[in-house]
Amino acid sequence: MRSADGTRPGGYLTPSGPTKAPWLGILGKALAVTGSAAVLAAVAAALTTDLFAAASSLLGWFLIAAFFGISLLVGHVVGRSNPSGAIGMFAVTYAIKVVGFAVILFGLGTPVWLHREWFALTAVGAVVLWQAAEIRAFSRTRHLIYNDADDSSPQGGANA
Repeated sequence: MRSADGTRPGGYLTPSGPTKAPWLGILGKALAVTGSAAVLAAVAAALTTDLFAAASSLLGWFLIAAFFGISLLVGHVVGRSNPSGAIGMFAVTYAIKVVGFAVILFGLGTPVWLHREWFALTAVGAVVLWQAAEIRAFSRTRHLIYNDADDSSPQGGANA
């Protein structure tokens, strides 16, 4: 197959490798999708209720974004040195996040200014949108399944 822009001297396409640092890209997509939805929810809350409802809405999004973002950051850090170990670290951080989220919600209690409805609505919406954005972004990443043979080896590359 020939390349239209001739990226190689012979005009042939070069093979592409795995996506570099996929976890940061996934984090960016999820933050963009959920953040824009949270801003819309906060505007709706401010217009229909008051500014405390808008703050409650943004707080609900912030807690979800922080806890879900931690997993992706851990996946990025671990994935750089041990890509196959990133999934295991996701499981560990998930357990830590659930406990941490419970500690924050039950330990801090409910502030007087918090509008529970706007907080819950935005938090649940953020979870659903985050998962959808995360799955879509992950499905668009490239993963190396097989190590390519070295081009100088007799089994592959130029000598194949």
